Amino acid sequence: MDALPVRKLRCAMVGGGRDAFIGRVHRHAMALDGRIDLVAGALSSQAPKALASGRDLGLSDERNHGTWQALLEHELSLPQAQRIDFVSIVTPNHVHYEVAKAFVEAGIHVVCDKPITETHAQALDLVARVKRSQRLFAIAHGYSAYPVMRHARQLVR
Repeated sequence: MDALPVRKLRCAMVGGGRDAFIGRVHRHAMALDGRIDLVAGALSSQAPKALASGRDLGLSDERNHGTWQALLEHELSLPQAQRIDFVSIVTPNHVHYEVAKAFVEAGIHVVCDKPITETHAQALDLVARVKRSQRLFAIAHGYSAYPVMRHARQLVR
């Protein structure tokens, strides 16, 4: 097993800004072990709301973006050592595939809320892209950590 990083992981979030329930849930989960910092974001599909949401969360102006495309472009302009370690995608479902595909193609690790894609063809395409990129692609399964779910699993076993 590889040694744990000395520094906190740097995360960007796409979606999940003001009035978005699931973004708050993901930020809370990321904060639980104190090893992840939210450092960048494009927190809404509406640029003014995205920027206001980023300010609410204390993102620097430099890393607070009105679109996910601007976020990705900015991250790729930074030296590798300053870039995000991964992106958390918590947009409305129909946007997951497009954003995930772009970040994977850019060589950035992805954590994505469910569902990942809307079609079987999109799923096959994304799997192939992830394999080629050799990046990590994680799916958020938050309910599996709930005590009631762990108890149910024990009962079934």
